Amino acid sequence: MSGSERIETQGREIGGPEPEMSVARVRQMWHLLEPLHAVLYYAPEAFDEAAKLGFAVEERWPSYFAWRAAPLGAAGAERVTSAFYSFSPRTVAEHVPAAWAVAGPERILQSRLRAVDRAYRALFGARLDGPELAEAAELARAAAESADTAGRPLAAANAALPWPESPHLILWQAATILREQRGDGHLAALLTAGLDPVESLVSFAAIGAAPTERFESRGWSSTEWASARERLVTRGLLDPSGAATDEGHRLRAEVEQRTDVLAAVPWRTLGEDRTARLADLLGDFWLTTITSGLLPSENTLGIGKV
Repeated sequence: MSGSERIETQGREIGGPEPEMSVARVRQMWHLLEPLHAVLYYAPEAFDEAAKLGFAVEERWPSYFAWRAAPLGAAGAERVTSAFYSFSPRTVAEHVPAAWAVAGPERILQSRLRAVDRAYRALFGARLDGPELAEAAELARAAAESADTAGRPLAAANAALPWPESPHLILWQAATILREQRGDGHLAALLTAGLDPVESLVSFAAIGAAPTERFESRGWSSTEWASARERLVTRGLLDPSGAATDEGHRLRAEVEQRTDVLAAVPWRTLGEDRTARLADLLGDFWLTTITSGLLPSENTLGIGKV
């Protein structure tokens, strides 16, 4: 069984005037591409590049905020907090705008491509020069270039960057645009559901997506977490023990469904046949990535498990 076949593919159809694309296919593409993007935040080569710039690398957050926020330019803490959503403003303020005093956004963007280049070479070796990766890069770029970025600040910022020349870096940049396009849409779905940043995390933990401890890195205090829990109990989304009620599960399912619908345009544009071909091409690269030990086995996204 290939890597892509290990990812669940059941789901409803997304309707509309455009050709239909299953929710499951849209989510599958996210599951396949997200680990390929996330290598940047965990690979030793990326930490090495961050250290060369002058960032502390004892933990991943200084480089994470620099790598991910750099496409926005020298943005301030409020703008980054807004775009990242789930992080406490205090946590963001620890790293932004201080990151730009260590290295300017342009230098960081150049360095992050070097980091991905080195990390991908270590992961995939000679496969970087194979026809499969070149074809995958071409298809992923076509999808990324069709991504709607209106109202999506992180997607738009990454889409405005020049494309690199090497196929493996094109693949990574396409994965980045597509995951940020999906992420920006996810924030819209959370807002529509009436879930503020900390409520979003509390409700996600309550359905068992990840242990509560995994969300501590977002920087919310125990008081803020407890207050959010109480608000969700009052709304009938959590029971007094903090577990999601049926209504809480329903609302979170709606959020994920809406996120998939909002992320569907690139895949409808690419078409079912080419999207399926890209999924097949990505499968083995996905499998190599998630079995490499680079990414945490437990994460706040609920993806990346074999």
